[in-house]
Amino acid sequence: MSEQQDDDDWQKIWDARIEALTRALGEPGDTVFHSPVPFHLEGFADVVPFPSYVTGMTYVTADLTGPESAQIDNALGNYELMICLQKDTPAAAGLISKLARYTCDAELNPGETMDMPNFFGDKTMRGILFTTPEPEISFQLAGNDCGLMLLIGITKEELAFKQQHGSEKLLALLKQHKVFPYTIPDRKTVPLG
Repeated sequence: MSEQQDDDDWQKIWDARIEALTRALGEPGDTVFHSPVPFHLEGFADVVPFPSYVTGMTYVTADLTGPESAQIDNALGNYELMICLQKDTPAAAGLISKLARYTCDAELNPGETMDMPNFFGDKTMRGILFTTPEPEISFQLAGNDCGLMLLIGITKEELAFKQQHGSEKLLALLKQHKVFPYTIPDRKTVPLG
C-alpha cells in the first residue's frame, strides 16, 4: 500500500470519527492538540476540544477508535477518553492524551478508579473515576462499536470511599452534589456521610 493510500485511509477514519463525535458533542473547537509523536508510532493521542457539550470545556481523544486500534476493548468496545471542566484547562487535554497510551496495555472499564498524584498542581484531585457520560454515547466507526469513557477527578477521600462502598455509591454522591460530569481542581470532597 502506498504512503498516499495510507494518508487517505487515515483521513477518512479521522473525518468519520470527528463527524461521529460532533453529532454527540456539538461542534469541535478550532484547535486540535496534536501529539509530537503520532499515537500509532507509540506516541500520545491527539485531543479535540468540544466547547458546547457542557458549560466550560470538554476534551476528547481522537486516536483510539477505528479499524486499526491497538486499544484493549472494554464493555464499550473501542472508546475515546473524555474529560469535562468548568473552564478551558489545556492540562486536561494533556492528561487524557497521555492516559490514552495506557488503554493499549490495560482494559479500563466504567466504575474503575486510578490514582492521579497531583496532575493539575492542585491540592485535592488525587484520583480518577472512569464512567460514561449521561446519556451514554456510542457510535459506529468503520463497522466497529465505539463509545466514550468519561474521567472524573476525585479526591483522596472519595477514592477511599469508592474502595469501601463501590463506584455506584460514589457516582451517586458526585451527581447529588453537582460535581458530575466535571473534574474540578481544588474542590472539596463531597459529603460522604
